[in-house]
Amino acid sequence: MASYLKLGKIVSAHGLKGEVVLEHYLGKSSSLKNLEALYVEEKKGNLLPYFIQSAKKKTTTEVLIQIEGIEVREKAQKLVTKIVWIPEEEFQRLASKSAPASLLGFTIIENNIALGEVIEVIEQPQQLVCKIIIQNKEVLIPLNEDTLIDIDNASQQVQVRLPEGLLAIYLS
Repeated sequence: MASYLKLGKIVSAHGLKGEVVLEHYLGKSSSLKNLEALYVEEKKGNLLPYFIQSAKKKTTTEVLIQIEGIEVREKAQKLVTKIVWIPEEEFQRLASKSAPASLLGFTIIENNIALGEVIEVIEQPQQLVCKIIIQNKEVLIPLNEDTLIDIDNASQQVQVRLPEGLLAIYLS
């Protein structure tokens, strides 16, 4: 089964002809060139494909999209606030190497010990938070100026220095 990454979310309907505005997490301006379909999360964990008729850049973080079969504003309005996903290979092709989501699959390392693989990146105003699994428990690792030591794209590793006792909160 294909692996999907979160592309962004539909933030508004645009105009009267059913176009939508997609706010994306690619880390660079994009028109979503050669992307055939978006996968909209209708319900938690349930992705439905929507085929792109046309797409054009609106701002550095937004794309104006016309979806096949959606010709009126009322239909487009039903998609507003929906999370949009695309296949991982497409995300890697379109995203900036510095986009936070490009850390997915990287290994978090502290004191030369591998803690776990990044399974989700959560963007917050002051920092990024990486979700990993340790001992079958979900652990959130903050990435900010105090905790981040280095990101090595070649080895797909993120070196961190965690606050004392952080892991114990999750693992005890």
